[in-house]
Amino acid sequence: MVKFLKPNKAVVILQGHYARRKAMIVRNSDEGTRDHLYSYCLVSGLAKYLCKVIHTDSAKKQAKISRVKCFIKLVNYNHIMPMRYTLDVDLKDLVTLNCLQSKYKKVMATKETKVRFEERFKTGKNQWFFTKMRF
Repeated sequence: MVKFLKPNKAVVILQGHYARRKAMIVRNSDEGTRDHLYSYCLVSGLAKYLCKVIHTDSAKKQAKISRVKCFIKLVNYNHIMPMRYTLDVDLKDLVTLNCLQSKYKKVMATKETKVRFEERFKTGKNQWFFTKMRF
């Protein structure tokens, strides 16, 4: 079987707190580990989608509207649905399995992820990733 769940692949989370949210695979494990016996992937995604920017608003309000809120999570393969898209945001150096061990490391990794996603949003690339899915 062809492996299609690779890093930088866009996925939709199907179960849990972040259901119906878009995310990106950072790392994947097909066999599982001693801690997690199932096949899983480490994802980073959008916890809150961005609102539409109205150009008549003040610069302060536009900056507030265009803030990105991210999450980092380990997800079972059964709880994600892959999309055909890929993102070219490099998060391998920021988001690791070690960052999930302590609250401080996870918060710092989330902040760095937020910065990279905001850069991507402001350059105008991968706009489909930052728009809310309509079902």
